[in-house]
Amino acid sequence: MANFSAASFKTVHLGILLGQTAALKDRLLDRHLMPLGITAAQLKVLRIVGRGDDTAVALCRHLSIHSASMTRMLDRLERKGLIVRTQDGQDRRQVRLMLTDKGESLRSMLPPMEAAAMNEFTECLTTEELKCLMRLLGKMLSDTPLRKH
Repeated sequence: MANFSAASFKTVHLGILLGQTAALKDRLLDRHLMPLGITAAQLKVLRIVGRGDDTAVALCRHLSIHSASMTRMLDRLERKGLIVRTQDGQDRRQVRLMLTDKGESLRSMLPPMEAAAMNEFTECLTTEELKCLMRLLGKMLSDTPLRKH
């Protein structure tokens, strides 16, 4: 079903709304995470590495970030002592990422800060509106062919 036409698309800014909403969420997260010395982007990397996706390639795929940007972010996280990079024992070309004890400790402190940021982010929505938004966004992500690759 086509929801947009060339004529109506000039007045419909869904992409802009989604982008601005994501940027606002990250700014709120940045503010809440400031006491820990990490950013929303770094939080996402720590979360993904912590759940076992342990290569830069996997991170780039999950976060839609170019490899050069990911390398710089991993450099910063490594300097902060939150991750370590090790060569894969089977394939020396592969670099594996692991959280350090400090990174794991920091990751365990994140949920209350994330919850506070998300509560601030969604305070204008009722519980039902939030459930509807999450359902619709989930549907868009699962039903969009590009996301299935």
